[in-house]
Amino acid sequence: MIKEYRTISEVVGPLMLVRDVEDVTYDELGEILLPSGEVRLCKVLEIDGHNALVQLFEASTGINLKESTVRFLGHGTELAVSKDMLGRVFDGMGRPTDGGPAIIPDKMLDINGLPMNPAARDYPAEFIQTGVSAIDGLNTLVRGQKLPIFSASGLPHADLAAQIARQAKVIGSDAGNFAVVFAAIGITYEEAEFFASDFRRTGAIDRTVMFMNLANDPAVERIATPRMALTAAEYLAFDLGMHVLVIMTDITNYAEALREISAAKKEVPGRRGYPGYLYTDLATLYERAGRKKGSAGSITMIPILTMPEEDKTHPIPDLTGYITEGQIILSRDLYRKAIQPPIDVLPSLSRLKDKGIGKGKTREDHADTMNQLFAAYAKGKQNLELVAILGESALSEVDLKYAQFSQEFEKRYVSQGYDTDRSIEETLDLGWDLLRLLPRAELKRIKDQYLDKYYGEAADAE
Repeated sequence: MIKEYRTISEVVGPLMLVRDVEDVTYDELGEILLPSGEVRLCKVLEIDGHNALVQLFEASTGINLKESTVRFLGHGTELAVSKDMLGRVFDGMGRPTDGGPAIIPDKMLDINGLPMNPAARDYPAEFIQTGVSAIDGLNTLVRGQKLPIFSASGLPHADLAAQIARQAKVIGSDAGNFAVVFAAIGITYEEAEFFASDFRRTGAIDRTVMFMNLANDPAVERIATPRMALTAAEYLAFDLGMHVLVIMTDITNYAEALREISAAKKEVPGRRGYPGYLYTDLATLYERAGRKKGSAGSITMIPILTMPEEDKTHPIPDLTGYITEGQIILSRDLYRKAIQPPIDVLPSLSRLKDKGIGKGKTREDHADTMNQLFAAYAKGKQNLELVAILGESALSEVDLKYAQFSQEFEKRYVSQGYDTDRSIEETLDLGWDLLRLLPRAELKRIKDQYLDKYYGEAADAE
């Protein structure tokens, strides 16, 4: 039987102390009943003997200590899941906000999920096509991978997130068995409207589940939003056998909410005021991605974060880099050059890219052309710096071709706009078009058989 307690003794900001409770557990969900009949949600943060410290999901305004009551529901925060979630928009607590009916659940799942046994994990090995050349061609996303995007204030990560959500697909027989779970964490009304309208305009909403947590929503809801999204993804992937791409923006807002709650609990702060368990907490999110042996489905994750002060050593990008398998980095210099999207391919990295490319996955020449493009772009950028210092006359004809290559690479390969969806074949062919700006003798990282087939082919045509 659910008991009601009239023992609220103190309310301080978002925290409330309830005394003399029985059989209440950490992370348990509770309801606060106000004298007006209004019901508000709360969550147990700490148990000390028979006293429970709870976190309010909404404002503490109007809570009368003598007349308000609290009842604990005997379970943690849960999400009602069903295949009908596809095409729907929810708030950060999983409540529909699109005017549609409530979800009739197939299951009620705890949003904290269950840890995946490491021995049950299957190695990521299949290619996911995002339609963005700088990712597909050079920093390939693999099914089951965690590949974050490191951005900064003012850079167009929202446009890139919407583009990937709209264009991403798996190749082959599983193409129709693909879904996107999109979690927006602590965003503004304008950003929320941008994402919702963009998905509806392009029809991407039909295969997408959206969770939208706004900047004026409570901090505790911000903590729940990514877990709601991952719970929906786990149901679609491991119960329904779908391939799910989870996009979460912005993880920085999530970490700020974590710091706010930690400060309210008077915990000892760690680096930059963030709680000492920030690494562990982020890992509980990121490690829910992956593939499971015996399951047809998979969860691939793209968390997006804005680096405070564009500092890669800040705790949020620093710890994220430890947990995940690479990073895509957006560059302010490229943004100023009107490169869209401004992906800086040289410091970007996908540690699993070699597992998802090659014959039968993308194309047999993919690995060689990728390595050659990286090398030629790096050398071209060095030569452009020399031109700025010494002038063009100081460089050889081949060096000038490398400089021209790097400029064309940024304009044609990296910069494709936010509405262009390139197949992997188009991306690879574009790479060959650019490599033909260089003499064949300079392409030392590509096997002769691929040079004969792709480089020589165009030369013959000309």
